[in-house]
Amino acid sequence: MVGLIGRKLGMTQIFTEDGALVPVTVIEAGPCPVVQVKTKDQDGYDSIQVGFEEVKERRLNSPRRGHLKKHGAQPMRFLREFRVEEGHEFKSGDVLTVEKIEVGSRVDVISKSKGRGFQGVVKRHGFHGGPGSHGSKTGDLPGSVGQSAYPNRVFKGKKLPGHMGDKQVTVLNLRVVRIDTDRNLVLVRGAVPGAANSLVTIRPAIKQKKGK
Repeated sequence: MVGLIGRKLGMTQIFTEDGALVPVTVIEAGPCPVVQVKTKDQDGYDSIQVGFEEVKERRLNSPRRGHLKKHGAQPMRFLREFRVEEGHEFKSGDVLTVEKIEVGSRVDVISKSKGRGFQGVVKRHGFHGGPGSHGSKTGDLPGSVGQSAYPNRVFKGKKLPGHMGDKQVTVLNLRVVRIDTDRNLVLVRGAVPGAANSLVTIRPAIKQKKGK
């Protein structure tokens, strides 16, 4: 398995054969047709570009339409690249499905976390905040963060209020618990970032510990 694109459907729990209750995230992955095959001679590296979720052609911009027509692919809403080893046998038109994923294997899942909007330091960084009584007006304010005469500025990297969430997050070494080839479903143990129906990318684990 090189990689797949899919959507997070939600979380549930299942029983294993030995009776253990396992929390799982259900991902609808693929089918993902191979749109383009990149080679080291032409592009400087070996990879395949795969698509996910067919869409009406008028929904795509002109560059995307031209790229897909050039390689004889159907209109696809999402495109992702996966590195492959030299000498692979992939070609344009191949379709990647969950059948390539083995139950018990480890995968990395990449997605965007839920957006939380603009948040203060208490929710964003876990600050305690000021006193809540006796006329205190500090509340959830971060407090003093700058200097006086020198250097007379706030250092970069300070934990301050700001936009929270909506960032790409990679969860490593999730174990594949079950595969449903008829419905293109992958059940992985544990949680995956993002809300229900958010886009996810599955790839083989790159930091898997030996013997695990």
